[in-house]
Amino acid sequence: MSAPDWRRLRGVPLFATLPEAGLRRLWETSVPRHYARGETLRSQGTPADHLLVLLDGTASASATTTAGRVVRFGTWAGPCALDKVALLDGAGHTATVTALTPCAVRAVPRGRFTALLDDSATVRAHVFRLLATQARAQQERLTDTATLPCEARLAAWLLDGLGRDGTDGHVPLPGGQRELADLLGVTRVTVNRALSRLRRDGLIGPTENGGGRIRVLAPELLALRATQYTRHSR
Repeated sequence: MSAPDWRRLRGVPLFATLPEAGLRRLWETSVPRHYARGETLRSQGTPADHLLVLLDGTASASATTTAGRVVRFGTWAGPCALDKVALLDGAGHTATVTALTPCAVRAVPRGRFTALLDDSATVRAHVFRLLATQARAQQERLTDTATLPCEARLAAWLLDGLGRDGTDGHVPLPGGQRELADLLGVTRVTVNRALSRLRRDGLIGPTENGGGRIRVLAPELLALRATQYTRHSR
C-alpha cells in the first residue's frame, strides 16, 4: 500500500480539485471497509447513504434485467469513486458492485459529499464535468455494443486495458471470460471465438496465469481491428 492516510485520496479523479484541508476532512469523516474477492460492496436499488471510494483492488458493476439477464457495466480499479450518480439522485444504487479482487474502501457519508458540492463552485463544476464525460463514454460504449461486431469490441477493450493496466504488455482478466462476455454484451462462446481469431492472426498470445490475463502482441494491428467497423469508417 501507498501512503496510509488522507493523501491517498489525491489519486481519486473526483477529488482532483479539493485542497488539502478538504481531503483531510473527507478522510476523517469516512469509514474504512475491506472486502474479500466475490463479496458485494453494494446491491442494486439499496439506499446510497455513502460514497464508496475504492483505494485498492478491482470491482465490477452489474445489473439484472427483469428477464434475469446480467448486464455488466464495466470494471473499475482503485483509486476511484464508485456509483457517484446514486449519491446525487437519491434513487438508490444503480448497480450491484462486486469485488473481483480484495478491495480496500473508504465510505464517505452522503451528507459530507453533497456538502462539498454546496460549498465550492469549483468542486461542483469539476464533479459535473467528470460525470458528463463518463456518461458520454458510457453512451458511446452502449452504442458500440449494439452495432459493432464482437471482435471489434474485444479489440477496443484490450487496447483500453493495455493503456490502463498492461504496462508489461498484458491485460488483466480478473472476472474470466464470463465477465468479459457480459461486459461486451455477447455469449461466452462468441467471445471465445473472437479471442481465438485474434490469437490465430497473431494479435494476442495464449491466455496466461490460469486465464487471468491476456498478452497483447501487436497493439497497432489490434487498433486497426478495433476501428475497422466503427461508425467513422463505414
